[in-house]
Amino acid sequence: MSPPSLIDTHPNLAGTAPVALSYELFPPRSPAAAESLWTTIGELEATDPDYVSVTYGASGSNRNTAVELINRLVQETTLRPLAHLTCVGNSPQELAEIIGELLDVGVRGILALRGDQPKDGGAPAEGSLRYAQDLIELIRRVEQRRSAMLCAGKVAVGVAAYPTRHPESPSEAHDVEVLLAKQRSGADFAITQVFFHTEQYADLLTRARRAGVTIPIIPGVMPLISLRRLARLSELTGVEPDPVLIERLAAAETDAERTRIGVRATVDLANAALDAGAPGLHLYTFNEHTAALDVLDKLALPRPQRGNRHSSHQRTAGRRQLAS
Repeated sequence: MSPPSLIDTHPNLAGTAPVALSYELFPPRSPAAAESLWTTIGELEATDPDYVSVTYGASGSNRNTAVELINRLVQETTLRPLAHLTCVGNSPQELAEIIGELLDVGVRGILALRGDQPKDGGAPAEGSLRYAQDLIELIRRVEQRRSAMLCAGKVAVGVAAYPTRHPESPSEAHDVEVLLAKQRSGADFAITQVFFHTEQYADLLTRARRAGVTIPIIPGVMPLISLRRLARLSELTGVEPDPVLIERLAAAETDAERTRIGVRATVDLANAALDAGAPGLHLYTFNEHTAALDVLDKLALPRPQRGNRHSSHQRTAGRRQLAS
């Protein structure tokens, strides 16, 4: 028997399978924010991502604005939207209507999430779905009823995965069991929450595969350039960022220096995930394109060649023109 080739042992080598690329956006909260967002959308579109996810506030507080943004993305751009959808606080009937509305505007990908529990600590509304896997099953039922409209295709359903223990979970092993239950309910892929240490994605992948999770698990990475955002996400996830990185960012004398430090750390995080076998990369942009594109430029991901898309040269020229 011949030994495994280098491609077999390192599937993300340039020249082999392309790496998936996606971004996360959220609906704008003001006219000024909308103008800035559409500048960012234009810049991200030029990189020809596989999709962009569109989130919304807790309990669907700006869901209508999110649907408006999704509709514009479908009608006015080449981007493929992945719509976030949470189930806490909504009845199955309400959610079925929302899913139908998303399909009607052209959405073919949904990120199925549980959503935040009520802030007052009370129980979810009577009749509402409790878990993400319940929402996945509802999406599949709506999909089945609309199979003719979908040309017998299927909606791509994504879910969340956690490189570190979910704040409400008893253990990391429990988180993997939940991910496995989502897969059994019909999930097609997972996107991780943010993580701050290079080994965390590889550890999640090892634990998930041993448990029987076979769906792609895509690392979600944020540009590590803002101390405020790092502190906030540390509170939400319960994971402390690298103290050395925090010290370096705090000691930076200029925004440009801070950006260089943060981009380098983000690239290291992304490369560690790709080396571990990540099939793609999901960038949390916070509706800003500059740092995300700086990260992308330094990664040089192997991407499909689509002749009718903007080239990297065109994108760079466009960014310079906007900055001038």
